[in-house]
Order: sequence, then structure tokens, then C-alpha cells
Amino acid sequence: MNTMTPGSTRTDTSAGPVPDPDLDPNLDPNLDPNLDPVPDPDHVAIAPSILYFGTPVVLLSTENEDGTPNLAPMSSAWALGQVIVLGMGAEAQTAHNLRSRPELVINLPAPTQWPAVEQLAPLTGRTPVPDHKQGVFRFERDKFAAAGLRPEPSELVRPPRVAECPLQLEARAARIQPDASGGFLIVEAHVLKVHADPRIVVPGSQHVDPARWSPLIYNFRHYYGLGPELGHSFRTQTPR
Repeated sequence: MNTMTPGSTRTDTSAGPVPDPDLDPNLDPNLDPNLDPVPDPDHVAIAPSILYFGTPVVLLSTENEDGTPNLAPMSSAWALGQVIVLGMGAEAQTAHNLRSRPELVINLPAPTQWPAVEQLAPLTGRTPVPDHKQGVFRFERDKFAAAGLRPEPSELVRPPRVAECPLQLEARAARIQPDASGGFLIVEAHVLKVHADPRIVVPGSQHVDPARWSPLIYNFRHYYGLGPELGHSFRTQTPR
């Protein structure tokens, strides 16, 4: 039973004091008012089918055997210096291409471009469609056209860039190896050249302006952009 007195917190006799969003300006009004903002030490054990807890979406352009481009969305990408580590299905067309032709472009779309990413999601460049993708994915030869995107020639690699993406990283796969499960590949790609929309670059510098750039985030199979800045690292070169 909840009891309430003016100027106090609402009290649940079974769970202890619960913050009142009307009295606590630091409490997010979108949160459940009965949810304590301080994490409860008693967590519950769950078994989620996926662990996509929020990572950037990239569009990988690679070259098919016949010289045509393949374009594939993926959300397992992170950076170590000038190396981008990518995770992908071992039987994907992108993996097939990189084993023989290691050049690629890592294109980073903006949040507003999520519909184009989703247009690519059910497509595959493999024909015939692999057994594990039957009934869910369909073969598409021209993925750029299917997503309404425009290929743009690269300068150092053969696969094209995605013209509409604000960041485009020309790269070359330096190491390809299976993951621990055997069902995926881990690709380490050296970035050779970075192309950036000038609107997201700090004027007169080589830095991306974090206030003007937001990656598209894949969060448990939902698309998000970044929210307002919360703070910055002590190592930032673009302080505010």
C-alpha cells in the first residue's frame, strides 16, 4: 500500500521509500515512477536471444567475383586505433568476398538513414540463398539501388563508397579468422583513408565534431541515434 504526505516521498510499505518525480528534478520523468534510479543489487538472470546492447551500424561495401559491388549492413564493429574490428557471419557474401578480395569500405550512416539500412537487412548477395537464410532473406544483385543509395568511387580501394553516408572509411582486411563459436568471422581491417562530410568536421582541423555527428545505433534490434552529450573523456581533443 502506498501512502503520501505533502513534501515527502511516496512510500511503499513493502519496498521502502520510492522517489517522487514531482519532487526530485533529477529523476527522469519517462522512467517508471516506481523504479528506483539507483540500481538494485538484486539483478535477475535472463537468457536473451541476442546481445546487441547498442553498437554502431555500418554498411560494408565489398567486391563480388564479377566486379560488381556488394553492400551489407552490420552492427558488430569497433575501433582500435586505425584498425576496425568487424564481426560477420562466416557464410555471408561479405565474408566470401573478403577472403579473396580484402579491400572494403566501412560506411557509417546517420540516424536518419535507418530506413535505407532496413531496406538492406533482408537481402543477401549469395545465390543460391544459403539454407539458414531461406524464407527470410532474398537474393538481390544491386543492393545500392534496392536501398536507394548511390555508389561513389573510392580512391585507394576497388569497392565504392556510399555517397550518402557522412563517414566513409576505405580499408583493407589484414586478418580474417573464425570466432570462438565457429559460426562467425572476425575481420581486422586497416583504415587507409577517411572521408567525412565537411559539415561534421571541426573547421580547420582533422577532428570529427561530436556535437554534429551521431552514429546510427543498433540497440536490441531497434534503431537509435545519440542523445544529448553527458560529458567527455579527459583525452578529448574537442572540449566544449
